[in-house]
Amino acid sequence: MTTGSWAAPTHAERQLYEAGARGDTAGVLDALGRTRLYVLTARLHADAPGFVAPLPTRRDEAARRTVVPVLTEGMLPPWHPDWVFQQITLGELAQSWPHDKWWLAVNPDTPYAAALPARSADRRAWEEAAERGGGPARLRLLTHAGGHLHGPVAQGLALGAHLAVLNGLVWNQLGAQYEDYATDVSRLRRPWGVYHRAGFRETLETLLATRLAGRVPESVLAVRRRLAVRLGVTPTADEWSTAVTAALDPDGSNRETRAEAAWFQRRIAHYEDRFRADGVLAPDGRIDTIAAFDFGRAVNVVRLALGARYCDPQEAEQSVLRVVGPARQAYGSWADFSLGYLLARLIHFDEGDPEPMYQECLAVHRTLTQDPTSPYRNIPWS
Repeated sequence: MTTGSWAAPTHAERQLYEAGARGDTAGVLDALGRTRLYVLTARLHADAPGFVAPLPTRRDEAARRTVVPVLTEGMLPPWHPDWVFQQITLGELAQSWPHDKWWLAVNPDTPYAAALPARSADRRAWEEAAERGGGPARLRLLTHAGGHLHGPVAQGLALGAHLAVLNGLVWNQLGAQYEDYATDVSRLRRPWGVYHRAGFRETLETLLATRLAGRVPESVLAVRRRLAVRLGVTPTADEWSTAVTAALDPDGSNRETRAEAAWFQRRIAHYEDRFRADGVLAPDGRIDTIAAFDFGRAVNVVRLALGARYCDPQEAEQSVLRVVGPARQAYGSWADFSLGYLLARLIHFDEGDPEPMYQECLAVHRTLTQDPTSPYRNIPWS
């Protein structure tokens, strides 16, 4: 949707514009209750242990009032090394608001602006809207109209789209943050153990070399792939099992490796059967590699590192581009890549009740392969 010469960056700004054009205050609040809001803070303050930066304020001379400016996800300015953004919800703003006479200024000086009074009764309405909206949605494809939509960088970013869809984040941007500064820093520290630029680069190299997807499951798949080439047909489960044992434990001395390989073989076969039953894998199809898991995570580590200020936009773009070639060599299509990624996720995190995770993975795959606006439908694989 366009508004004059402006194009709404994301669905959130479009909803704000439409509600504002109708004069629908409740609609504005409902839109804000479902989206991420951001406040600007100095990186120096964000890095100070225990320091909580106050809400930023500015004077709106035309309206003769003090306002707290916040931005929606699509309106964040370009990346800057010393200025970062803190994510906040409408409900959190209501609970921490410092002054009844101040106003909330959403996306000020843009077509997607909203100015809201913040008296006690107003803030109760904010909290109600936040409760109704339930916060930012997960499992959605969120595209930034001003981000990368075509070309090699867009293709690279699309390799990391599974986690973006899963968490309801923009998939096609290298900008001021991935989720927000504190979260990006935290997600690099755990599970990746990355605390600085050197750690980011080391982790990226490890992922590009696909050393974290899993040596044993990847070996199990490689055995089947080679056997299929030799036989000219996908081997039976018994043929596959015999070949795996011969390849990974030829002298019968490593019972632990043999047991681990057998477990992964069963889980791979189980999820391939599920994919076939749900129509996302052909009846005679198979998944030959789970390297996609490392390629997809490499893109997300780059985006987190950019948000954490462990690299700059130019390095981030070049890093994302490095993922494209190996991914295209390993897979023949977006759908193949997606299933390789999701199979790895399922067999690595198959604990407790796996059904919710399976359904979640299936929903992400269908969104990426079927939504008309998905990069998987609009960017050629090769």
